[in-house]
Amino acid sequence: MNLVTIKYNALISLIAALLFIPFLGNVHLFDWDEINFAECAREMLVTDDYFSVTINYQPFWEKPPVFIWMQALSMKMFGVNEFAARFPNAICGIITLNVLFNIGRKLVDKRFGILWTLIYAGSFLPHFYFKSGIIDPWFNLFIFLGIYYFILFSHNRSEGNKNIVLSALFIGIAIMTKGPVALLVFGLCFTVFFVLNRFQSIISFKQLFIYGLTLLSVGSLWFIMLALTGHSDIIIEFFVYQVRLFKTQDAGHGGPFFYHWIVLLVGCFPLSIIALGAFKKDNLDVPSQKHFKRWMLILFWVVLILFSIVKTKIVHYSSLCYFPLSYLAVYVAYKLINGELRWKKLYTVLLMLIATVIGIAVAALPIIDKYKTPIIEANLIKDAFAIENLKATVSWTGFEWLIGLGFIIGTAIMLRFIHQGKLKMGLVGVFLLSVVVINSASVMITPKIEQYSQGAAIEFYESLQAEDCYVETIGFKSYAHLFYTAKRKPTNANSYDMNWLLAGEIDKPVYFVCKINLANDIKNNHPFLKELYRKNGFVFWKREVLVNNN
Repeated sequence: MNLVTIKYNALISLIAALLFIPFLGNVHLFDWDEINFAECAREMLVTDDYFSVTINYQPFWEKPPVFIWMQALSMKMFGVNEFAARFPNAICGIITLNVLFNIGRKLVDKRFGILWTLIYAGSFLPHFYFKSGIIDPWFNLFIFLGIYYFILFSHNRSEGNKNIVLSALFIGIAIMTKGPVALLVFGLCFTVFFVLNRFQSIISFKQLFIYGLTLLSVGSLWFIMLALTGHSDIIIEFFVYQVRLFKTQDAGHGGPFFYHWIVLLVGCFPLSIIALGAFKKDNLDVPSQKHFKRWMLILFWVVLILFSIVKTKIVHYSSLCYFPLSYLAVYVAYKLINGELRWKKLYTVLLMLIATVIGIAVAALPIIDKYKTPIIEANLIKDAFAIENLKATVSWTGFEWLIGLGFIIGTAIMLRFIHQGKLKMGLVGVFLLSVVVINSASVMITPKIEQYSQGAAIEFYESLQAEDCYVETIGFKSYAHLFYTAKRKPTNANSYDMNWLLAGEIDKPVYFVCKINLANDIKNNHPFLKELYRKNGFVFWKREVLVNNN
């Protein structure tokens, strides 16, 4: 790596840090995933046990520990807060953009690498995930690197076993980050490539042994330690959970087969539109580029089809597609700028259409709040909880709608540049505009949305941090009460028994939170509970310790 390349990487790192680090703690963590993982990390600090992953101080078998360790280290540095929980992914964002730049410059040239970083950072979900506290940004990066080094090996096996070891290393770390789906994705990609390569030999038995040994040494490390320490039950529960996610709708997160197709088309705007032009063969590519593109197409379709089949449908399940899809987008954008491809009317129509939909959605939020009373009175919303959410008192400046309007107008201007022959200016401008809109919305709109959805509950939990009490939810699953009450490790095993908390001889006050839909049932069925107040769709209860309990 020469001095010029080092300077490019330093500049990319600086820009990425400015994009991803500021305002990380600007909004509370969102239930479930963000708070789930942050609570696991917090409990590691509380118990001083960094090997066991727990939630509510009970074994947590759904995820391995690598990302939890990152968050725990971050909390050691910055304290137990939202910033610390999200900081690891900001670092992942910095590393990811540098990875894309360096792969791009090696594959084509520096302009290609720079364009790839811009396209990735300038698209909605790929950018936003680096501001989150979920596992997937790191998990996806490790899988992508594992596949990337295998791409290098499969294209040029004369470089020895270095790329084999690196590929296995990163897939192994990915397994330690989120689980065996990393190996499943890699195995499926390998199989598809093997078939498309007409069953020609890809890897020798010796190299396969080296790959397997490296993968096993890294990817099974946590499971081996669990077995050696007598926690084999956690291993069993872990794999049972992975199978259940594939076969059933977990926690009601279902959806149609084409769920992720829509998520990628809209969520990865605008790169998803530009990438459409890459789904065809181009005989002008050099062999290394053809080879890389084939792997990116394989990775994209494997992930998309796999998680379209999986019964559980959650937005970030298809997030590994961001890497191949962004490559396909830069592949097209680079050729458009160089005059090798022509701009299609379809790009204009889809870019304007989706930009308009997103812009209207963003602009409508403060307007809906202004007219929420007539909306509620018109009985347009049937869910009582959603109605109460909408009643939340949220302070809008009144100018937030300009973000949405600006996005629509800005996109139209950039498309006009493109049609005037200023293709590079217009194309780059579309992605820069998206960066501005994403960050503006993150700072000005996301915190307000959170006030509607969970703000009242978080406020209640935080008010109980200094009180020695129990806090539970009734009728809905949440991790927020654990994190935001800073729950101590229980000394009474009965505290895990909901029947005991509701009607048993409790040893300290118990607070309950439910959604308004269940308020009447709770009032009728649990006479020991006293309603404290209601706010924004949540109902808060308290059960006092009775003297005659003793």
